[in-house]
Amino acid sequence: MADGMARSFGAEAGNYEIGRPDYPFDAVAWMLEPMPHGSRRIADVGAGTGKLTRVLMKAPDAEIVAIDPDADMLAALRAAVPGVPTFLGTAESLPLPDAGVDAVVLGQAWHWVDPASASAEIGRVVRSGGVLGLIWNLRDERVDWVRRLTGIMHGSNAEIMLGEGDPVVSEPFGPLEQQSWEWSRAITREQLHSMASSRSYVITSSDAEKARIRREMDELFDELGLAADATIDLPYVTRAFRAVRA
Repeated sequence: MADGMARSFGAEAGNYEIGRPDYPFDAVAWMLEPMPHGSRRIADVGAGTGKLTRVLMKAPDAEIVAIDPDADMLAALRAAVPGVPTFLGTAESLPLPDAGVDAVVLGQAWHWVDPASASAEIGRVVRSGGVLGLIWNLRDERVDWVRRLTGIMHGSNAEIMLGEGDPVVSEPFGPLEQQSWEWSRAITREQLHSMASSRSYVITSSDAEKARIRREMDELFDELGLAADATIDLPYVTRAFRAVRA
């Protein structure tokens, strides 16, 4: 996770927490389904503000650790999900012992890593038979206004990667399985602006580009009749992947 854009999110941790959706519980449960019986030690890598962490906490007897390269994101996570141990680290360099966890999961993060190095390092910390889970919430751009919104904000690295094919996972993990879930989130105009402000392209853009994005988003929302106190259903497709350590 060495890319500068990958480490930009801490500057907008508040907007990330407000603007980004949580993950469907069923999708997270499916990712973890192959874990060996009695497993409960899970590392959330690239945990950010804890969007995935809080869903993992619903698993019975789960012991969660959260890892992220950005101290500001981890501070927001500790406020949102008190009591979860947090550590600075990346998928390629994890502060965990060999075979120390039963699963490693990454939400909105695998597109930032080197797949071969991350697979090897995660394979070091996951015990035999454990699970690597990858998950993304993607806006459903089959809907016209959503597609236009992406055109204004620019596509994300995740959208580009998944548009080109499935993620790549290397040894010691077996082949990836995948499932998808369709759902929607009622969201306000300002939450949509927060979502845009939390995206790496926008965070690292010039002030002029940020102003253009906000102006064109407002023009779109005016056209949709999205008043300040109203909500609109933002459709999502959640894509989840899992692989078992050999």
